[in-house]
Amino acid sequence: MQGRTALITGSAKGLGKMTALALAAMGCDIVLNYVTSEQEALQLAGEIAQRHTVRATAIRADISAAEDVALLASKALSWSRTGSIDVLVNNAGPFIRERRLFTEYDAADITGLVNGNLLGVMLLDHHMLPGMRSQQWGRIIHFGFGHAGEGRAWPHRAVYAAAKTGLVSFTKTLAVEEAANGITVHMVCPGDIRGMNKERTIAEVAEERDEESPRGRPGSGEDIARVISFLCLPQSDYMTGNIVDVTGGFDPIKTSIKP
Repeated sequence: MQGRTALITGSAKGLGKMTALALAAMGCDIVLNYVTSEQEALQLAGEIAQRHTVRATAIRADISAAEDVALLASKALSWSRTGSIDVLVNNAGPFIRERRLFTEYDAADITGLVNGNLLGVMLLDHHMLPGMRSQQWGRIIHFGFGHAGEGRAWPHRAVYAAAKTGLVSFTKTLAVEEAANGITVHMVCPGDIRGMNKERTIAEVAEERDEESPRGRPGSGEDIARVISFLCLPQSDYMTGNIVDVTGGFDPIKTSIKP
């Protein structure tokens, strides 16, 4: 992966940060993206450049705003040595943890969730695909949630679930359309990885207990980053269009509604 350039959205902290570190360790130049976490993003860019002897930069953009997506794409492409982005990891996506019925969302919430989790992702892919096509090589990763590929009902998460399950179909379609161009497209679906566990390694959580996880331990950021790293390898080119659950067996979807 030496000489490749990777753009990871929402990468100042959490799962995006761990993914950026993993791809940098593989030799990729890194474009970080943030909205409010400027200090963390700049600090991480410096850490990556020093630790892995690759280039790194940080660009502010809100993926739910089309004009910000266009600006992010323009800046990232201009910064890349080759004028293209080789690896695009669409990690950013708004999520409202508070449980709400669909009727309890206001219009701004609905629009923001759909734009941030579906439309913004599609637009960023659209900006990056011409460069990938021109070099006949590319890796695109979308983020989902456990069991997203099943399209099940998820009460209290109606808007988020609709956006992500729409992204499932888009992932599979884009994978087929772009396979002949050397571009693979996958969706990675993390389990319920919370708080600082998003930035911890497998070794750091290995001895801890999580009673909700069939695996028995909490998930970590490394669990997700390792899968993404594998899917981005040149040798993984025969895999495309997969919806990959990385959940330890945990099922986040609760389909019953109590009166």
